[in-house]
Amino acid sequence: MNSPESPFPRLLEPLDLGFTKLRNRVLMGSMHTGLEDIPNSHQRMAAFYGERARGGVGLIVTGGFMASKHCLPENVEPLFKLPGEIENHKLITDAVHREGGKICLQILHTGRYSRTENLIAPSPIKSPINKFVPKEASAKTIEEEIEAFVDFAGFCQQAGYDGVEIMGSEGYFINEFIVERTNHRTDQWGGSYENRMRLPLEIVRGVRARVGENFIIIFRLSMLDLVEGGSSFDEAVQLGLALEKAGVTIINTGIGWHEAQIPTIATKVPRAAFTWVTAQFRQRLSVPLVTSNRINTPEVAEEVLARGDADIISMARPLLADADFVNKAAAGSSADINTCIACNQACLDNIFNGQLTSCLVNPRACHELELEISRAAQCKNLAVIGAGPAGMAAAITAAERGHTVTLFDADNKIGGQFNLARQIPGKEEFSETLRYYRRQLDKLGVQVKLNHRVTVDQLNASDFDEVILATGIVPRVPAIEGIDHSSVVSYIDVINGVIEIGDKVAIIGAGGIGFDTAEYLAHSGESASQNIPVFMAEWGIDMSFNSRGGIEGVEAEFEPSPRTIYLCQRKSEGLGKNLGKTTGWIHRLGLIKRGIKMLAGCQYQRIDDAGLHLMVGNEPKLLEVDHVVICAGQESRRELGVGLHKTFHIIGGADVATELDAKRAIDQGTRLAAQL
Repeated sequence: MNSPESPFPRLLEPLDLGFTKLRNRVLMGSMHTGLEDIPNSHQRMAAFYGERARGGVGLIVTGGFMASKHCLPENVEPLFKLPGEIENHKLITDAVHREGGKICLQILHTGRYSRTENLIAPSPIKSPINKFVPKEASAKTIEEEIEAFVDFAGFCQQAGYDGVEIMGSEGYFINEFIVERTNHRTDQWGGSYENRMRLPLEIVRGVRARVGENFIIIFRLSMLDLVEGGSSFDEAVQLGLALEKAGVTIINTGIGWHEAQIPTIATKVPRAAFTWVTAQFRQRLSVPLVTSNRINTPEVAEEVLARGDADIISMARPLLADADFVNKAAAGSSADINTCIACNQACLDNIFNGQLTSCLVNPRACHELELEISRAAQCKNLAVIGAGPAGMAAAITAAERGHTVTLFDADNKIGGQFNLARQIPGKEEFSETLRYYRRQLDKLGVQVKLNHRVTVDQLNASDFDEVILATGIVPRVPAIEGIDHSSVVSYIDVINGVIEIGDKVAIIGAGGIGFDTAEYLAHSGESASQNIPVFMAEWGIDMSFNSRGGIEGVEAEFEPSPRTIYLCQRKSEGLGKNLGKTTGWIHRLGLIKRGIKMLAGCQYQRIDDAGLHLMVGNEPKLLEVDHVVICAGQESRRELGVGLHKTFHIIGGADVATELDAKRAIDQGTRLAAQL
């Protein structure tokens, strides 16, 4: 038991499971990293998970490993059938155990979400997010799949894992059997609810029989499906009680199917938005319950536990952002935690684009063996020009390596474009990254000179050994007749509140900045990302547990935009096509629900007192607006490189300005400084 002086007594309190004890209430939730799919990546996984265990995490759950050949490309076998894999996975479990942590492997069957033509499901019903139609699993195949889970669990025990997590939520194979939405069977695996919940119970019973009593079995139970035809509250409780009897050690909360049209983990979602769900189940179940989704600070985690909403806090992305999260919390240094901002840009977006997971605010995540921040062999005197994301990342990484660093910026504050992003409703978390950088710049002794516009002559006359140009971008001004009209304004002035925008607005450019500007102008009052009940009402989520799936029969209540807004783009394709893979649909849907008018295929003719004249397709159109906001891209600002006689490096927007990209900027700044 922690002392009363402990900064987070409930979060840091050990949890006795009877046959084993967790050193605290922090669980690193399962997150597919892509390392699972790379041949011979066990050393990399050992480094990744070992670093999180060294950072104080009590229990780690790996990314999902496929239980079935029906989830894998043709002729690829599940790893538990491959020779030598037990010893390979001992590298991972040993790395975690050496640091005092415990680790479970997640056994996953993707069902109708499988990206292979060999996919199976309870019924041949195509998922709306997959192009393949699944084959209906025969009774014999179902028995084989159960045995695959059991054999995989046996493999995990031999490989030194402390347990397994059985993925039974998010709309995957097991979840598909539970609900009539995807299970239209009439045999012993369908029909009545008792038949539909048979699969998870048979899997858990089989696993428990194979591994014995002294082995952790976590079951990820879908408690709020967020799809029509999902489970009711009473059905989910019934399954939870049956799972307890079948032998689970811990029940983990699953929120939302992947096909659900409701955000659950993006930055628009309030912190700890769904712990009220776990709280209701905790009143009815006896095994420890895990809650998750948008818990990204120890303060929030402690509050959730203090309310009695759960027994364990699951965090996945926050431990990508900072492997030392728990140790920093225990030391009373939560201000030093590099906070997850739930942007999804380097983690989930990467995975869904077939790339390796990392983290926007921590490029070392999943790259621990290649991106080491070690003491520099020769310490230098460095100038970093520009205190945006690229410049800040370069400055603190260089200072951490022992270099003397001076950071210049012409503005009166650090942050660059992050200062705009943090003002967008739903992106308030970006303030946390600025808070972290301010703290590190101060701790590492970086000399920060604001309101200071550096010249080439000053740099040439200075004693700096090298210069890093992170001077960012300037907005691009498109060649449109009347672009200098008084109604034309820049997105920078709009978001900074320099001008008062009228009731009718046209936005030229529908990239990320255009969407952010529309979001900014479409809101009035408090953002739903700061208010859980308002968020639930906006997205049509029933907090009373009376609606099947949490949404059936519930109308969304989006507050309409206080302005008439036209979001325009030249391309004829759908607006927002190039936004983030896992968040773009949220931005599009939210704006549509607020009444934003989206126009594709625009040819801009002129801007005058009447408004914006354009052709949409082959039709002339006049938008009678008060203001035209320009969000038509950026151009690199790199004039300091002209005539500079010192060794210099260009990073961030100054290097590539096609689209503002904090992920690339921070990664580039960190990697450059790691090599200087």
